[in-house]
Amino acid sequence: MSNEPERGGKNTAIKTWSTPVTNEESRIIPCALCGGGDFRPALECEGFSYVRCAGCGLVQRNPQPEAAAVARRYREGHGGEYLSYELANEDSFLRLQRLALKDARFDELEKGLMAKAAENGGRPRIMDIGCAAGALLLHLRERGWDARGVEISPAAEYARERRGLDVRSLPLEENRFPGGFFDAVLASHLIEHLNAPSDFVKEVYRVLRPGGRFFVSTPNIAGFQARLFRGRWRSAIFDHLYLFSVKTLSVLLAEAGFTLEGVYTWGGLAAGLAPPPLKRAADKLAKRFGFGDVMLLRAGKPG
Repeated sequence: MSNEPERGGKNTAIKTWSTPVTNEESRIIPCALCGGGDFRPALECEGFSYVRCAGCGLVQRNPQPEAAAVARRYREGHGGEYLSYELANEDSFLRLQRLALKDARFDELEKGLMAKAAENGGRPRIMDIGCAAGALLLHLRERGWDARGVEISPAAEYARERRGLDVRSLPLEENRFPGGFFDAVLASHLIEHLNAPSDFVKEVYRVLRPGGRFFVSTPNIAGFQARLFRGRWRSAIFDHLYLFSVKTLSVLLAEAGFTLEGVYTWGGLAAGLAPPPLKRAADKLAKRFGFGDVMLLRAGKPG
């Protein structure tokens, strides 16, 4: 479920699309997970670096770019490059998202919610945060969901005007959705971009109904590829402010009140790095033993 497809070539196979590295105003902040202030070098990349919190192990950019500078990157849309990138790859993205959600038993949840909603003459509500041009939202709407999205880049306008989707252009916390409004929330390759992931997860918890589910996917810093390539890892990019492991993301979810229901990883080797038979074997092992390049955590709001 990666919105970061593998590319050909010796080096690009392990990197992903990102905005150019620039000098932005930044400041040292406490660890977003434990509040600690003791950091050790973690990854050296081209023009920037990551540190690891000595207290909890969260890998992060610190000093960190100011939130206003980060938001400006996405709202400007990089001259339309981001929208073009999403549209060119969205069929692949949608296929991967659907496969990942199937692994996380989303279909079972959907079936139950649809049956319950039919009894009440309504539709279950779902929100996709960071929905880009809305391909997954469109798919969900066609399956019977009351599907809504959040996207701060210019892709939101495309989703609204070309596809007639309900997509908000403000960050989640600024939309002020009613508490307990959604049956399910999705966030694919979003949380690693946020300055305040803890505030984000708490807001997701608030807008979910009791018994609602949160499906969050992100690169896995504890995966095989991250350990192998380190600063050349394809997800160690300028736009990613945090690089989570299953452990650190699980703690973040638990602190917001969520109960962890499942952990799913995939991606043993990137395309082009090994002969197809070896890649297939590595992918199978990564999925089975949890050291995949990407992870999805399914979490529930008790009630």
